Amino acid sequence: MKTIGILALQGDIEKHARIIEKAGAQSIPVKTKARLEQVDGLIIPGGESTTIGKLLVRFSLMEALKVKIHNGLPVFGTCAGTILLAKEIKAGNQVKLGIMNITVSRNAYGPQIESFETDIILSLYKDTTEQFRAVFIRAPIITRIGKKCEVLALFENRPVLVREKNILTATFHPELTDDMRIHRYFLEMVG
Repeated sequence: MKTIGILALQGDIEKHARIIEKAGAQSIPVKTKARLEQVDGLIIPGGESTTIGKLLVRFSLMEALKVKIHNGLPVFGTCAGTILLAKEIKAGNQVKLGIMNITVSRNAYGPQIESFETDIILSLYKDTTEQFRAVFIRAPIITRIGKKCEVLALFENRPVLVREKNILTATFHPELTDDMRIHRYFLEMVG
């Protein structure tokens, strides 16, 4: 059974753990380098990206995590996780992993009171499209994607689910639904 770590510094940890276990893998919270060494894949949950970034530094996880991802650790960032993984943050000078070749604009859909749900079209597999109910909460917008990035879902002609090699990012919160398709896709990335 695969072990999926959930970065447990701040954010929506329990809901990711629940859906990963429902999808057939073991989940463990990750707060230390020792725990990071025990996982086959890692989820960086939604939450407050500035806080999570500062805690990555405080818990001495920033460099270790960068090395693991560069060496092929599958990672799935949702909302704040997407911001932390992005190489560039528009109008933002915060601590970040800066690994994925995307640019994001934080909170671009508005404040929390303007959060919303909508149907998007997933293209997880070649020549297939499926509807997915997406939950956007203070969500970032991906404003630029690199050449090696693959767009797996769009909302209003903007990428909202993107993959680059071993990195998957969503600007929305798939863990807030009972739909396991995106988490199962991530588990397939883990192998």
